[in-house]
Amino acid sequence: MLAAGMGFALAAVIAYLSTPAVCRLAKRTGAVDQPDVKPGGRHIHDKPTPRLGGLAIFAGFTVAIGVVAVVADIPDWQQLLELWYGALIIVAVGVADDYLELPAKLKLAGQIAAAVVLVATGNVVDWISNPWAHAPFPGMSYIGYWGVPLTVFWLVGVTNAMNLIDGLDGLAAGVGSIASVTLLLVGWQEGQPYVMLITAAIAGAALGFLPYNFYPARIFMGDTGSMLLGFVLGAVAIQGTVKSATTIALAVPMLALGLPILDTSLAIIRRFVHGRSIFQADKGHLHHRLLALGLNQRQAVIILYFVSGCFGLSAVALADVSSRLVAVTLLLVGLGLTLAIGRSSGELLVTRHSSRDIHG
Repeated sequence: MLAAGMGFALAAVIAYLSTPAVCRLAKRTGAVDQPDVKPGGRHIHDKPTPRLGGLAIFAGFTVAIGVVAVVADIPDWQQLLELWYGALIIVAVGVADDYLELPAKLKLAGQIAAAVVLVATGNVVDWISNPWAHAPFPGMSYIGYWGVPLTVFWLVGVTNAMNLIDGLDGLAAGVGSIASVTLLLVGWQEGQPYVMLITAAIAGAALGFLPYNFYPARIFMGDTGSMLLGFVLGAVAIQGTVKSATTIALAVPMLALGLPILDTSLAIIRRFVHGRSIFQADKGHLHHRLLALGLNQRQAVIILYFVSGCFGLSAVALADVSSRLVAVTLLLVGLGLTLAIGRSSGELLVTRHSSRDIHG
């Protein structure tokens, strides 16, 4: 736990100190997010804001894991490098997107490439949680070769989930931090110092960046940051599963990342039902729906922090067999709040459309 604390503090300091320099770099090189000039645009900020903040998060994360791995003599150097190589690819794709706004399919190809790097080095899910499985491996099922496509799908899915939830100032950084601390606590319960180091470092880096990113944001993390958070959290969950096929199986990381995963799943279903491409952006995400209810950005973000916290606490509780009732309760709270947001805002939108029809 001491090494994890060192990694957290170092990552936070580096990210905090490097963010102003990244902000200046973004402004000088044109990596600036312009506000939408048309009514109803997807971007909700009202002034030009630099992107690339993810570079500060990556700097904090990289320095922290490198220094702590040497000082604390972490034995998992190979796994650490495998994760970092994949993260480097994700950062490169994110930087390119923050400058050039890459087509969605090209960005997806970059995400798959990063996932393949991790899979090719042996980081593959072989076991998944299965509460109906009995002896000789109660609660777990071996999936064999299916683990390769499942691992790639998981990594790409989580990377995109964090990317899509990055729609309000401070939202992705806060939700990513909550998910990181959740996996840190589960790693501590399982006695996995490697998992603790990675999650502590990414949590520290995200929180070190957050003061500049919380509303009103002075800089956005951009796709560089949101995809980095998603990839690292997805990758460390996979590596934790490889190291110990017990409670750090996909069920716990899925709960830890419950809010972005659920939001992305709803977005895919929504776009499919309406006959639109799943890559087509819209304003139907949970944070957009909260704004449609009349909340301001701060209020919406804090509510989503709370929902993410409920998912996180349920994941920690689920890792302890004796606390499954607590996990189920917290999970139901998180799901209930999420569905309530969607239903309430949906009714509000229907009311508004009806009002327009009447007065039109």
